[in-house]
This record gives sequence, C-alpha cells and structure tokens, in this order.
Amino acid sequence: KIVFGSKEYEITCVSVGNPHCVTFVDSIEGLDLQKIGPTFENDALFPERVNTEFIKVIDKNTLQMRVWERGSGETLACGTGACASVFAAMLNGYIERNEEITVRLIGGDLKIICKNDDTLLMSGPATRVFDGVIEI
Repeated sequence: KIVFGSKEYEITCVSVGNPHCVTFVDSIEGLDLQKIGPTFENDALFPERVNTEFIKVIDKNTLQMRVWERGSGETLACGTGACASVFAAMLNGYIERNEEITVRLIGGDLKIICKNDDTLLMSGPATRVFDGVIEI
C-alpha cells in the first residue's frame, strides 16, 4: 500500500517497455483523473514519471480501465496499459493465465491473452479517428 495525495492505494507496478502503475478500484466512473492522475504520474516514487491504470474487475474475463498517460493526461485507449493491467490482474489472482481477457476502455475494447511472464498477445480494431490537412 502507498499513499498518493491523501489516499491509500494498493498498486502493482509493471513494465511492458514503459512503466505502468496499476491500481484496482471498486468503481472507475467517478474517478477524478484530472486530479489524481498527476499525483501518481509525478510522485517521487517514479523519477521518470509513470502511466497509471485504474481497473475495475467486472468478472474473470473482463476488466474495465481508465488510463492516465504520463505527459498526455487521460487518454481514450492504451494498448501497453491494457497489457500491463492484464498482467497485474493475473499476478493479483483476478484472472487466469492463457485466458482471453476483454479490457473495456472509453475508446473501445481490446482483447489480451497473458501467455507467460514475458508474452502478452493483444488484438483489437484499428479505426480511423479523423481526417485532416496539415499546412506547413
């Protein structure tokens, strides 16, 4: 357990090429990520800052996630965050290894399978978000 701001959290830290701090919560809907996200990101525990995932376990095959990405703020989706969250959920006994897990994000669902301690498989749709023209 660790205190961020004035609240105590249980965290699981995972690196999937970049650092992630995963915390399991009862509800993600009411979280004020604009307030607590920077508290996690900039804590002295993380000298290079950290991406933070807030996870609600729906059932043994479904997680719901909101993510605060270091340097970006809350984002609609994060593939490495979803992978880190599935790995943390497996380490904490919420899910089983080699099962397909649906991670529900604001931007859409991702499917993750944790094969072993160094192999995570991710799939999900690639969708166009916008079209535009850039003038230089």
